[in-house]
Amino acid sequence: MHYFSQSHSYDHPWSRVVIGMWHKYPNPHCSHVMSVDVIDRSVDPRTGVIRTERILGCKQKTPIWVVKLFGGSEDAFVREVSFVDPTTQETTMTSVNLSLSQFATCYEQVRYVPLGLNRTSFTQTAEIQSRMGIWRSAADKLEHWLVQRFEQNAQLGKLAFTDVLRSLWDSQETQPVRS
Repeated sequence: MHYFSQSHSYDHPWSRVVIGMWHKYPNPHCSHVMSVDVIDRSVDPRTGVIRTERILGCKQKTPIWVVKLFGGSEDAFVREVSFVDPTTQETTMTSVNLSLSQFATCYEQVRYVPLGLNRTSFTQTAEIQSRMGIWRSAADKLEHWLVQRFEQNAQLGKLAFTDVLRSLWDSQETQPVRS
């Protein structure tokens, strides 16, 4: 199993970050994400927690050795489930690959929490594990490639999200107040 983690803080309050989260795609920095479909959204009437389940359609440039070894295509799908708790101001998202999951799984967790009034903490972790116990050498190569790909996409995702927050909020803050 291989791991990836990163943390960052955004210079925006938690409420703005959560709104920005829903505007991240489509994004030129994350052109591999082709579609986002909400398949379920509900609000717990007792707690107010918003649960959203989405399917992300991605197109990856898969190395030829992966396609030859496992079959499939460059099209991939990911299931994402998020929970937004307005009371505790905590947002968590988990995702797992649906495509080629019989060969490898990538389990990702993202968390946003306030850091004071105008900052939000972002943490992201991923566990990537090949399911090819018999072929340990190929499994190690696959896990290594998947971690590298995940890290590249994570960096693009952070850049994309920074741009989304900037476009949503920075222009409003520079606008003159009209009375």
